[in-house]
Amino acid sequence: MNGVIELQLWQMAAAYLFVVLLLVMVRLKGISREKEILIASIRMTLQLILVGYILVFLFDNIHPVSTVAVIAIMEAFAIHNIYKRVKKPLSLSLKKIIALSMMFGTLVSIMYFLLIVINISPWYDPRYFIPIAGMIIGNSMTGISLGVTRLVDGMHTEKHLIESALMLGATPKMAAKQIVDTAFDSAILPTLNAMIGMGIVFLPGMMTGQILSGTSPVTAIEYQIAIMLGITGSVALTVISFVQLGYKTFFNQEDQLVVEEE
Repeated sequence: MNGVIELQLWQMAAAYLFVVLLLVMVRLKGISREKEILIASIRMTLQLILVGYILVFLFDNIHPVSTVAVIAIMEAFAIHNIYKRVKKPLSLSLKKIIALSMMFGTLVSIMYFLLIVINISPWYDPRYFIPIAGMIIGNSMTGISLGVTRLVDGMHTEKHLIESALMLGATPKMAAKQIVDTAFDSAILPTLNAMIGMGIVFLPGMMTGQILSGTSPVTAIEYQIAIMLGITGSVALTVISFVQLGYKTFFNQEDQLVVEEE
């Protein structure tokens, strides 16, 4: 290996040609998305530059408090984004369950992956902790967002079917089972599809980054397999925790469905 090819400023600028191409295309098609594209591009650039300098500081000043603080911020932003993605209003109890499910599923998966699978020392080494936690939290956020949306939509659209089942003697768990199962299936499906296409249809980001940095492809593959299994476990654990607790917030103590009419 000859080492990493560092991009010069003009090369970075040249990459933005793709953004210009996209702007031209939406303008020709009459799609009013120029503002969103520009904002997204600028925001992405500034955020990544800021994160880059923060990571440099953290890598040079390894301390458990700083690592834990970063993870706490990542969890908070992920939970906030989940709330924003759901179009329908969420009850306070459902928000609490979303937050608890995210923290439980992701933190258990992160610690197991780092301490058992990779066995890093010290456990708070930000060079491993932060990138891996970011992948696990990000994918879990996407999964639980889909699960929340499907569960909330299902409880509203299938309200009359649920009430009919309750009138016939079904328990809330039985009445909501199909909706809960559909929510879990919707949440986990993107992760499963990514696993199916990985290696043949596309090379995942972590593996590509390691190869570009000079790591042996075999080592990169080992890490990618491990992290993908960790992501799958985290998404599954997070979503199953949510759906098994979340549906209960739609029922009162008398096992009656409590869903407001739209």
